Amino acid sequence: MAVKFFPTVALFFGLLAVSRAAWSVSSSETDKGSVPGVEHRRIVLSESASSEEATVDLALFSVKSATVRVIDNPRGEDDLATVARRVRGVAGVNGGYFDPQNAPVGLLISDGKLIAPFRKARLLSGVLVVNKTRIELMRSGEYSSRKNVAAAVQCGPFLVEGGRATAGLNNTRPARRTFVLTMAPERAAIGFCSTVTLAQLGDILAIPELKTQRALNLDGGSSSAFWFAGERGLFSISEQKTVRDFVIVTPK
Repeated sequence: MAVKFFPTVALFFGLLAVSRAAWSVSSSETDKGSVPGVEHRRIVLSESASSEEATVDLALFSVKSATVRVIDNPRGEDDLATVARRVRGVAGVNGGYFDPQNAPVGLLISDGKLIAPFRKARLLSGVLVVNKTRIELMRSGEYSSRKNVAAAVQCGPFLVEGGRATAGLNNTRPARRTFVLTMAPERAAIGFCSTVTLAQLGDILAIPELKTQRALNLDGGSSSAFWFAGERGLFSISEQKTVRDFVIVTPK
């Protein structure tokens, strides 16, 4: 069932808030999740110099009430909506990179099981790491094999670090995008963005109103997908091809 959103008072974003790259929020709509502390926020932004627009769908959550699971899809048989329902998720996006044989590219840990090893590669600049109490985004150089990791996926590039868009991101290849970000205090989000370049996405996620500390790009383009179970029903943007794994927000 399609969800109808209703405009909210723009206390969180500010309708005229301008980012470092002159992205401003035109509208913001919110739907509460089926679990307390989780919400879907749809944001429409515009860039003043070029008049370009972008739409971002965020599933924001508190790490006190929700966590993240990385769900492996080795045969590529299931889509995001099917997997999210099966694991009783509240929200989800597609996960990391994979090769033409559907083998994961980079570190992949699902439900505590190592599926694919850590790799050193320029593209794989960051790691999403989840344990019982924390959700972290770290540079690949910061990661070391550790016990009690419940979930991890290696991907990249880093989009935001220290609240600022990462320098040198590609600004020539627009595509659909998915990502994960961490905020303060004790909040994180997974998300989907309409067709933009990596540089544009970094600038968008660095707007001060989001209070992003770090943001990591996931597999984009035709792999990109977003799913949310809200109070008013399901909201879904389907992937355009099968993918290897998914990042799912579930209740604690």
